Amino acid sequence: MFGRLLKAWQQRREAALLQRHAIPEPLWQLTLARYPFVNARSPDDLIELRRLCSLFLAQKEFHGAAGFVVTDEVALAIAAQACLPILKLGLSWYDGFVGIVVHANEVLAQRESMDEDGVVHQYEELLAGEAMEGGPLMLAWSEADASIEPGDSVYNVVIHEFAHVIDMRDGWADGVPPLASTAEREAWLDVIEPEWAEFCERVDAGEVTLIDPYGAESLEEFFAVAVEAFFVAPLEMKNEQPRLHALLAGFFKQG
Repeated sequence: MFGRLLKAWQQRREAALLQRHAIPEPLWQLTLARYPFVNARSPDDLIELRRLCSLFLAQKEFHGAAGFVVTDEVALAIAAQACLPILKLGLSWYDGFVGIVVHANEVLAQRESMDEDGVVHQYEELLAGEAMEGGPLMLAWSEADASIEPGDSVYNVVIHEFAHVIDMRDGWADGVPPLASTAEREAWLDVIEPEWAEFCERVDAGEVTLIDPYGAESLEEFFAVAVEAFFVAPLEMKNEQPRLHALLAGFFKQG
């Protein structure tokens, strides 16, 4: 009895949110035109994606930094790309944060690191995006709206940062998203670690790769850039790295 009442309340609440945050048709079509890899999805996928986008926009708080104005167009462009990875997983994968800070351009961040001798080094890092456990998530709109030229490595900062959010759902970013068991984690590593090692060899050799060479930095970055390629150029990725494509397809329940 209680379960049925709760489900009915949740359905009414969702219906109200969807009505309150309904996406105007011209704005939706503009977003699909801007991102062909989104528009390439099946009609059923696009219906679900549009629903998730409305709920995402209802739950998240967008903040423009340094005078940048987050318009409906900007917010939906981010939402559509962010919701693509969790299309079959559900919006609860993004429950761990609320805030999304959008800058007009890349941000120069002050960093510190300690070497093995205990010496602290200070340096500057140019950021197009950054995901932190608990949020907020930061994006540079100039990079989020970037187009991809044929022959280039895939680059999509929105999907990249939300891949980190998915990776960190179990507490830290390590290139292994939350899985149901230790056995599944070991099976994941049995695929992704040799795929990463081979990828690093190709990058070191100066080969052109579909996956962004930045993935050679670490396993967690490799996971994030691989997710970019999986959603932006799935057929090309399947041809170039079929085992990695199959691994991601199984996790995301897509592909």
